[in-house]
Amino acid sequence: MDAFLVSTGIVALAEMGDKTQLLAFMLAAKFRKPAPIIFGILVATLLNHGMAGALGTWIPHLLDAEVLRWVLGIGFIIMAIWILIPDKLDEGDTKFVSLGVFGTTVVAFFIAEMGDKTQIATVALAAQYQSFIAVVLGTTVGMLLANAPAVLLGNKFASSLPTTWIHRVVAAIFAIMGVAILLGLGSYLGL
Repeated sequence: MDAFLVSTGIVALAEMGDKTQLLAFMLAAKFRKPAPIIFGILVATLLNHGMAGALGTWIPHLLDAEVLRWVLGIGFIIMAIWILIPDKLDEGDTKFVSLGVFGTTVVAFFIAEMGDKTQIATVALAAQYQSFIAVVLGTTVGMLLANAPAVLLGNKFASSLPTTWIHRVVAAIFAIMGVAILLGLGSYLGL
């Protein structure tokens, strides 16, 4: 349960102001059809984070436990720093309009998530918890918690959120997790 809850919370918070949330706003404004957009986000996230979770659960089988501890600890600290860097939406993220609302959303979200903070976080969380299903479901729920309101409420919702503070809190969580893992305290904290 820890893997699911931590994955959900971290991704939901990390997604605030992320480029995929900006993409959700753009798709909602362009198509004005929330149901296929939200379903497209769900499918794209399950596919993308499914691959990331599989990689994350595979990595510990390749690395010695001590090396893995250092890789994960440093990785979480790098994520803490990366979270503080604001995202910008690339023009290429919405070029697939001929695929319809659902298809455009799936392709655009899948591509936008490649190498994104939340995808990398999914790899790290799956490696840490060794719980593919709990992590992928958690990160997917987190994506939906952040992006479904973006689709449903549009720019009014985004402008009222203190994204700078949200990013700082998420960065602090990642930093604490990284330091705890490096100090060998991860198991005491449920990591």
